[in-house]
Amino acid sequence: MNTDKNIDIISRELGIKPSQVEAVARLLADDATVPFIARYRKEATGSLDEVAVIAIRDRLQELADLDKRKETVIKSLTEQEKITPELEKAVMEAETLSKLEDIYLPYRPKRRTRGTIAKEKGLEPLADKIFSGNCSDPIALASEFIDPEKGVADADEALQGARDIIAERINEESRAREIMRSHFEKKASLSSKVTKAGEKDGAKYRDYFDWSESALKAPSHRILALLRGAEEGFLSVHFLPDEEESSALLESLFVKRNSPSAGQISLAAKESYKRLMAPSMETEIKNICKKKGDREAIKVFSENIKELLLSSPLGEKCVLALDPGLRTGSKLVVLSRQGDLLHNDTIYPLEPHNKKDESEKKIKSLCSKFSVEAIAIGNGTGGRELLTFCKGINLEGIIVTMVNESGASVYSASEIARKEFPDHDLTVRGAVSIGRRLMDPLAELVKIDPGSIGVGQYQHDVDQKELKKSLDDVVSLCVNAVGVEINTASGRLLQYVSGLSPRMADAIVKQRGESGPFKTRDELLKVPGIGPKGFEQAAGFLRIRESANPLDRSAVHPESYHIVEKMAADLSCSVKDLMEREDLRNKIVLTRYVSETTGIPTLTDIVNELAKPGRDPRKDFELFTFKDGVEKIEDLEKGMKLPGVVTNVTAFGAFVDIGVHQDGLVHISELSDNYVSNPHSVVKVNDKVNITVMEIDIARKRISLSMKQFPGEKIKSSQGELTENRRVPKQTKEKQKPNQNQNQVKKPDKPDKPEINSPFAGLKDIIK
Repeated sequence: MNTDKNIDIISRELGIKPSQVEAVARLLADDATVPFIARYRKEATGSLDEVAVIAIRDRLQELADLDKRKETVIKSLTEQEKITPELEKAVMEAETLSKLEDIYLPYRPKRRTRGTIAKEKGLEPLADKIFSGNCSDPIALASEFIDPEKGVADADEALQGARDIIAERINEESRAREIMRSHFEKKASLSSKVTKAGEKDGAKYRDYFDWSESALKAPSHRILALLRGAEEGFLSVHFLPDEEESSALLESLFVKRNSPSAGQISLAAKESYKRLMAPSMETEIKNICKKKGDREAIKVFSENIKELLLSSPLGEKCVLALDPGLRTGSKLVVLSRQGDLLHNDTIYPLEPHNKKDESEKKIKSLCSKFSVEAIAIGNGTGGRELLTFCKGINLEGIIVTMVNESGASVYSASEIARKEFPDHDLTVRGAVSIGRRLMDPLAELVKIDPGSIGVGQYQHDVDQKELKKSLDDVVSLCVNAVGVEINTASGRLLQYVSGLSPRMADAIVKQRGESGPFKTRDELLKVPGIGPKGFEQAAGFLRIRESANPLDRSAVHPESYHIVEKMAADLSCSVKDLMEREDLRNKIVLTRYVSETTGIPTLTDIVNELAKPGRDPRKDFELFTFKDGVEKIEDLEKGMKLPGVVTNVTAFGAFVDIGVHQDGLVHISELSDNYVSNPHSVVKVNDKVNITVMEIDIARKRISLSMKQFPGEKIKSSQGELTENRRVPKQTKEKQKPNQNQNQVKKPDKPDKPEINSPFAGLKDIIK
């Protein structure tokens, strides 16, 4: 592997210093994780964030794969005894896989082709003379190769065989392929036509029955839609430029018009284009477009998953959770402040049972018995009705809210759920998942395959390996940005902690169960399977709330404890004093603690963490309420203004839950009065927005919405307030009046998000 060359390539492509790339490469080779590198090795990397580290990691792998392919090609050429110094140099200098394959194409072992058959008939010398232009009379020369025993009956057959050989040579000529590749990239059109099957059953692809646009300029969602239509047999899709223009371009590279052989070479070039070059180049362009579509779809899906994972947690509250049901009743569970199942039951307040009095009595009794602090209701069928019912009960001081239950059924049937609740059925597990999602969405959602959560676009059509890699990155970065309490986290959550494998996570849970809670981070080294490397990678992201050492509650890495202890000793105070008193922290002079391995970036992180130990980058929980009286699609009216929650963001707009069991679509053209190129620049999953109903199609269950503003209106989203479509910063917490928002529930002991050096920096643009 040409490591130095690869580092130079990545440095040039990403605009990052070679020393930074080299540092990341070295750390990755030493099994360091992306979160660990970005958080705890800033001096080595020059403070590169997670996005840059991921980009370097992925490009290193791509170049390593290219190097491996080069080795395979060199080995093949050597075995064929075709290797030369010039050819080896060309192979080793190829910077792309397509260029490498072009060089190797003439030497690649082939199946029996028309060209090889012609060679078997002895027609290669004829092809050589015609292609070289040293043939004054091709027909006369071809007559010399007539041999009925070899299958050459006449001069025409001899010329056809020669053209077959020439056509393959033209197709294998690397310069020609490079020129044609560039031509396809500039001129290829993405076109589609309806098939017979599409005319009958492909109504959903009607817009694409006769479609054409520039292939490389086509938006990703349309590429994937057309390819899906082709896969389903409803569309015929092609990625081709104009045939006449393209064929003429290829001819011009080989045909000398004043040559007697020009006519034969011209025919061979046309055949080469139509039979060999065009299909090959079309496949390349199709793959390029597919990768583009995959990349954008994965980016959208990953961004949505990230926002969902980082939803505001209610925190440790005793929760009564309800999974709504009509005929079979609504499953009820009560969870402790740690999420343990305390009680389960079924109530029947909805149609067709209508046992409202009995259900109300049961809920009140349970709320009193277990000191319930919040009620979580799934947003499935009957959810709005159940929400209205619960709000109608006199439950003073208890939060009543709806929770998105997408994927809860997947969890309830999973092996993880069966292990957690072996003695309970699917309905109990589903209700537990709903309640835990309110308490801590991240801890619960990591138990579900992200692909089962409906916040993507064409996620089943994209490269599943790339999708999984990207989603694993998102989940890992979110988990490590928030931090994990080692004594309460599930095994599933722990396995996303930097440096911990599923086996290590299970070992932690087992030891916790056998020996009791961990008292210090150092005890992690006693867990079977966790050595110094695993401890180094994981320790900083694990929290021990009840530890005697206050630093174990923070994101300060154990390798830096001695620095904090030195700071405290220099100020004649304890570490605890340093964490509790701002006046003492203000006396710290960071330059005194700079060393060969610890610089200002890490020291700044340490001081910030001392001020806000164990800070949580997620926002405070904010109660949301749908409009009363609007519970089903029939309740909607055109022009109605409603609050809603963004449930999915796609390339063409955003889907919004307005409480009627059917999400409405805010098309990209209706997101703002101004032009919007990327919906994510305006809204995110879980944003609370105000919308206007534009159209209602009850028969097809389609709702068209708008977020365009009217004079005096404001739209609230996670991005800030949008007034007259211009983004303005939210008022800071310090400037808010007390009790300004009665619906806001403050998480206990949660510090404000730090202004600098946050471990969460970079997650906003997680997939580039």
